[in-house]
Amino acid sequence: MPATARSPEVGEPLGPLPRGFAAFIRPELPGLLNEIRAEVTRAYPVYGRLLNGPNGDTIRQGVEQALLGFVDRVADPGKSSELRDELLRRFGRVEAYEGRDLGTLQGAYRLGARIALRRAKSIGRQHNLSPALVLSFADALFAYVEELEAVSREGYAEVRERAVSEVSALRRQLLHLIMAAPPLPQTAVSELCEAAAWELPRTCTLVAFRPPVPDRIQASLDDDVLTDLDIPQPHLLVPGDLTPQRLAMLRTALADTRAALGLTVPLAQAADSVRWARRVLQLVDDGVVPDAPLVACEDHLTTLWLLSDPALVDHLAARELAPLDGLPASRRDRLVETLRVHVSTRAPAEQVGEMLGVHAQTVRYRLRNLDTYLGDRLADPDHRFALEAALRSLHLRGHDDHAG
Repeated sequence: MPATARSPEVGEPLGPLPRGFAAFIRPELPGLLNEIRAEVTRAYPVYGRLLNGPNGDTIRQGVEQALLGFVDRVADPGKSSELRDELLRRFGRVEAYEGRDLGTLQGAYRLGARIALRRAKSIGRQHNLSPALVLSFADALFAYVEELEAVSREGYAEVRERAVSEVSALRRQLLHLIMAAPPLPQTAVSELCEAAAWELPRTCTLVAFRPPVPDRIQASLDDDVLTDLDIPQPHLLVPGDLTPQRLAMLRTALADTRAALGLTVPLAQAADSVRWARRVLQLVDDGVVPDAPLVACEDHLTTLWLLSDPALVDHLAARELAPLDGLPASRRDRLVETLRVHVSTRAPAEQVGEMLGVHAQTVRYRLRNLDTYLGDRLADPDHRFALEAALRSLHLRGHDDHAG
């Protein structure tokens, strides 16, 4: 007995399609699926981006279920469409969260239907099907597309009706999960991403602030930036690589605000990025790093490393400079400063003297004294490196007297 496709909105018969017609269509589905993906992503590049993102498998499954659902409807009009409907509602939710109206999604559905109809006409010629049957197929297909649109509209309306504050709360919770140490299971983060309509990126950049953070900043940020700005250590997360466009957005949004830009890192290292950004802010407060509206960690990596553990550096410096401990303080300071410039620059005595404001002969005299006290330490690569790192760190922290 022929099956009759019906529209859930109109409820009128759309014309009979023989159940056996499904047997002609089903073998075409894999090729048809690939063709629809190619043409839809060419016509609507935004869907190409989504297909290549973390939710790509879900999107592909939704498209596949939409096609299978039509064929199954022909073969068995009473078959459940529960899985298909849930996937289509997700499509609608994503459109709402990403700020598009449903016109783009509807256009993609209808383009897919035109591609399917083109394939059906080819099947009709191949199997000598009657023009009336192909026409009935077209009627049923476009009615089915209206059904897909209606289901996606449910997901779209669901999100639009949800308060903006709820979405903000979900995204703040998501940021907390990403920053957790140790990180929570990936499944928990992925589920929250779906609820918050936020695409999980491979990389991210954190920005740390000095509170309070002006209210105007939130409105100037891209929609996908995660923020937590009302806490004692406010910060935000920019998903993806830090492109020139993203950096320009941050500079505009953070104008006249004290903030530090962390490093771009894999998402699992987000807590490190914000830790480094907060450390740079502290170094600005300490006068080690020059102040600016947006200080970048990238510009101060060596400083961050050298000052990552001051207490340990103090012990390292004490060990390496121990042979100088018995000298009068003023003489010791002059020798230490000469040693710092010498090991840091590898410059000749004349140039070291210019940096210190003393004669080259004085530099040579001090270096001979250092050679006497430190002996093989200056010739040993490991000791020399330890000396250079410790002296650079002490200099950054202002723990020498810069004596000339």
